[in-house]
Amino acid sequence: MTRRFVLLDRDGTVIVERHYLCDPDQVALLPNAIQGLRQMQQMGLGLAIVTNQSGIGRGFFDRQRLTQIHDRLQQLLQVEGIQLDGIYYCPHVPDDRCSCRKPQPGLIHQAVQEFGLCPADSFVIGDKTCDIELGQRVGATTLLVKTGYGAALAAAGSVTPNYVVADLAAAAQVIQQGLAGEVRSGHATQAAIDH
Repeated sequence: MTRRFVLLDRDGTVIVERHYLCDPDQVALLPNAIQGLRQMQQMGLGLAIVTNQSGIGRGFFDRQRLTQIHDRLQQLLQVEGIQLDGIYYCPHVPDDRCSCRKPQPGLIHQAVQEFGLCPADSFVIGDKTCDIELGQRVGATTLLVKTGYGAALAAAGSVTPNYVVADLAAAAQVIQQGLAGEVRSGHATQAAIDH
């Protein structure tokens, strides 16, 4: 059986949202991110980041600096025993009309090529419209976290994820319930554990 994956947005989902983050020292994990990622990992799920990084295309930082930022993120996670399977990023600006800028599915296609994962069996978690639309385009189960921009998005009701949850810890519980067959897949709901 193909390993199932959780495909995570980076800024506002795993780490604190910063305007075009370009300093590795400013990488800070969100509250409950470790708890949620650890629980997902314990379920045997693969963990991969899929992130738009147009700061490269806009000239705010280069790929080397982005690598340093991601190295710092992985260091923070590894201290807690969490290992990412991959980090996929789009360096383009919207006007480039590339196939990898979310909600285009190019980043997920990269993960499919590397791991042979099935997008429809995956979980896409993020705090922005493009994250939810990305998941919907590939048939994944979508979870909107209320961290980052997610709370405002949930309040506006402008997106229709499968689940709205407080943070990654709550997302992990929803996924675990779903895998146990306790949650009807595809049923839009305000998660009972949204605290």
